[in-house]
Amino acid sequence: QVQLVESGGGLVQTGGSLKLSCAASGRIFTINDMGWYRQAPGKQRELVAAITPGGGTTYAGSVKGRFTISRDNAKNTVYLQMNSLKPEDTAVYYCRIDSIGAYYWGQGTQVTVSS
Repeated sequence: QVQLVESGGGLVQTGGSLKLSCAASGRIFTINDMGWYRQAPGKQRELVAAITPGGGTTYAGSVKGRFTISRDNAKNTVYLQMNSLKPEDTAVYYCRIDSIGAYYWGQGTQVTVSS
């Protein structure tokens, strides 16, 4: 069984910063891409950022230049550093880890940006 534990969400003012973490544990032997998604009320879940095992990154246009995704392969952990936060970044953020033939979601962590 694979578990993903997220941390780092919270309430922050416009322009502030937060760093999310997602650690995978359990019977997971190969981790491919790791990513962060978010879902705002009434909206579909969307990709925020993703990172390959070799460190290649992809970002949604709305967060490019403000968010940075990184990973620690030794710790099976993915991070999302979020700077210059805006009210429209308010959402539940989910990590996702892709393995061979399966992918796993974290439980979600709320990020709220006040104006």
